[in-house]
Amino acid sequence: MTTTSTETTDATERIHADHAVIKRLGNWTRTGHIQVRARRGLAVLDLRSPDLPDGIDLHLELQRATVKLLVPDDAVVDHWALGWTARGKVKDAQGRTAEDSALADARRIRLTGVAADSEVRIHRGGIAVLSAMCSRAYLQDLRLAHRTGGHPTVDDPARSHGH
Repeated sequence: MTTTSTETTDATERIHADHAVIKRLGNWTRTGHIQVRARRGLAVLDLRSPDLPDGIDLHLELQRATVKLLVPDDAVVDHWALGWTARGKVKDAQGRTAEDSALADARRIRLTGVAADSEVRIHRGGIAVLSAMCSRAYLQDLRLAHRTGGHPTVDDPARSHGH
């Protein structure tokens, strides 16, 4: 059984992945409150868009699932309030801490909720670009850009804003 849905309310973007792969790439939302519920699934969320606020609250309810976050290089991911009821971890090879004084203007992503036998993977920089490029959405974006004479934005959401 596969159930995938995205519901948008005024304050919260909701993503549900039940035995499925859900990818939200490019400029897919403008809200700073995102709720992910995943069971034996994968959710890929692109949080690099300049349309997003500097503070993002990401509430997770994970059971044997993986969440992959594509974030800007200087983003600070705070996972102190994320509870683990079984095995799992947050994998962030280039982790930034809130104590980094040089990152005063950096995007802050706060993870809350609960995870059981799950993991959260943080991809930054070139790895985030490659993750976005290895998707069907990127291929569709390339085709559209070619037809319209524009530029693809899935690999770099800031490109649509002239940055």
